[in-house]
Amino acid sequence: MNKIMINVALPLVISVLTLNAMAETPEAKGLRIAKETDARDVGFGDSTADMMMTLKNRAGQTSTRKLHSKVLEGKGDGDKSLSLFNTPADVKGTSMLTFSHGLKADDQWLYLPALKRVKRINSRNKSGPFMGSEFAFEDLGSQEVEKYKYKYLREEACGKGWKCHVVERIPAYKYSGYSKQIGWTDTKEHRAVKIEFYDRKGSKMKTLVSSGYKQYLGKYWRPSVMSMQNHLTGKSTVLQWTNYKLGTGLSKRDFNKNALKR
Repeated sequence: MNKIMINVALPLVISVLTLNAMAETPEAKGLRIAKETDARDVGFGDSTADMMMTLKNRAGQTSTRKLHSKVLEGKGDGDKSLSLFNTPADVKGTSMLTFSHGLKADDQWLYLPALKRVKRINSRNKSGPFMGSEFAFEDLGSQEVEKYKYKYLREEACGKGWKCHVVERIPAYKYSGYSKQIGWTDTKEHRAVKIEFYDRKGSKMKTLVSSGYKQYLGKYWRPSVMSMQNHLTGKSTVLQWTNYKLGTGLSKRDFNKNALKR
């Protein structure tokens, strides 16, 4: 009797699951993928890393800067991050502190050693370039799920034998410098492979490509290279990451305005 019941019920269960999958809207699927991607990075606690920033202008001339970065994972809110410039001499000691949030604008402060003062970044001016790079201030915060509205577009090959979810996201923050972003995330590990940024007029403005991923603590993936190309200006910025360390014991005391000056 049990075998008959199981054999009869199984097709019914499969049919229900199939109908549920078919009933999922592109918006619901996009949100589900965003939540799963976010969940894959929960629990790292904190991290530090060294970074070389290479700026290239339209003529192909380059300049480099070296930074040290710290991140503290947020609980019930976004992450906190602190970036300190070590070289060259004209920017040495400059530091950036970011408190990421969801729908509320991120809190950001920039310490300028030449002026010996901390400057708060206006919440309506997050689209401005960070230290002459192609990364805007709003690109620097952690990407909380609630910052966007999502729509699943398709699945496609995205290099290295990977398949990627392609999801459109619309900024929920009204002062964003972008009208939309389209992101490619690999279907297996949910690593961000590429993001296209569109300006407020709807033109494709920038493309960010992340590569050289390595796994830490057997769970968390971090890219070795992040390359941002500005299609409107011809400029680009490449970030090369080294010396990643996770779970180093950082605390909130390491992420305040006094830490900027230190």
